[in-house]
This record gives sequence, C-alpha cells and structure tokens, in this order.
Amino acid sequence: MIGLDTGAVREIALLAAHCDDLAIGLGGTLLSLANSVPGLRIRALVLTGAGTERAREERLALEAFCPGAELDLRILDIPDGYAPAHWARAKEAVAALRRDGDPDLVFAPHRGDAHQDHRLLAELTPTEFRDHLVLGYEILKWETDTPRPTVFHPLPAGIAELKAELLLEHYPSQRDRDWFDEQSFLALTRLRGVQCRVRHAEGFLLDKATITFGGQ
Repeated sequence: MIGLDTGAVREIALLAAHCDDLAIGLGGTLLSLANSVPGLRIRALVLTGAGTERAREERLALEAFCPGAELDLRILDIPDGYAPAHWARAKEAVAALRRDGDPDLVFAPHRGDAHQDHRLLAELTPTEFRDHLVLGYEILKWETDTPRPTVFHPLPAGIAELKAELLLEHYPSQRDRDWFDEQSFLALTRLRGVQCRVRHAEGFLLDKATITFGGQ
C-alpha cells in the first residue's frame, strides 16, 4: 500500500455534531497525534449538548484523548437531530472556527453519513476550509451507512484498546446503547486494520487533494 505524508502537523480542527462523535470516529488518531506532537493545538466544534451532562463528558473525554494538547472546545446547544433547521448558526460556527485558527488537518463527518446532523457538517466544512486537507471520519452506529474508506491511519500497538477503554470510561450516558461496547469499537478498528495490512487502524474518506510527485 502506498503511504502519503502530510508533513508536520501542529494544529488540527475537529468538527462534530454530537458529543462522542470525535472519540468514536478518530479517538485512536487523536491519541496518536497528541502523543507524537508535543503542544499540539486542537480547535474543536460540537454542535449539540451545551448545558447538559453530555458537554461535561465531552470535555473530560477530549482531555483524555488529547493528553498534553492545547484544547479549544466549543459546544453549541443546537437541538439533536435538528441541525439542518439551524443552518445559519451552524454555518457561522464553522466559519468562526476557521477564522480563529490555521489547521494543518481538518477532521469532519463524511458526506455519506445517514444522520442529517453529521451530513450537514460534512457539507459545511469544505465551504470554509477550502485550502485544507479535510478527512471525513466514520461514526459507528445502528444505521447501515458504513463507508468505504479511502485513507487509513494505522494505530500504534495498544492505542485501539485504549480508545475503547476511554470511550466506556468517559461516556457513561451512552452505555445503555446496545452497540456501545468494547467489542464493537475494536471490531471496526480491526476491520480497517485488515484493509491496510496492520493490526488496527482508523479509516477516513477524502473528497479531493493535490499531490506533489517526488523523484523529479
């Protein structure tokens, strides 16, 4: 498999519709980046959950998933499931996140996600982050919208297991969901690992990118 190198990563932007989307979609990648990049700057936007227990869970979880990072987390109170009805507010929040930083990488939901809140963010992100590498993450859930990733991030040994442990530890409000368990999370990272010939990996979707050919 051909590897691509993003170059130095010092700042990333994270966009999510709900508390726990980021940890589910790229928790292993966040752990890997935070461990390998001292002082990593993270600007994160979550559309729903402000003023609830979910917001407290999210802040504690991201602090655990991004140890040592400089974390700027913004959580809005848009009603869960109704983000498209709050298009203007979501658009402005994404625009503000773009204005306040200059990320080397952007992570957002992918366009094929069946959830309307996720899909809205997937559509808004490239309208503001026009000159950035945007990777769409997958969110494990009951809908049969599992994508076909085009980019894989191999996870270092032990990171997939740590991701599953932290998810269960920091999101107690989600433990009653029949899919929210260690086996589910490890099954997906193992599947993505099989698809890129490693033990565990996380998969992402890439709409478009430019490439510079070496060896000239």
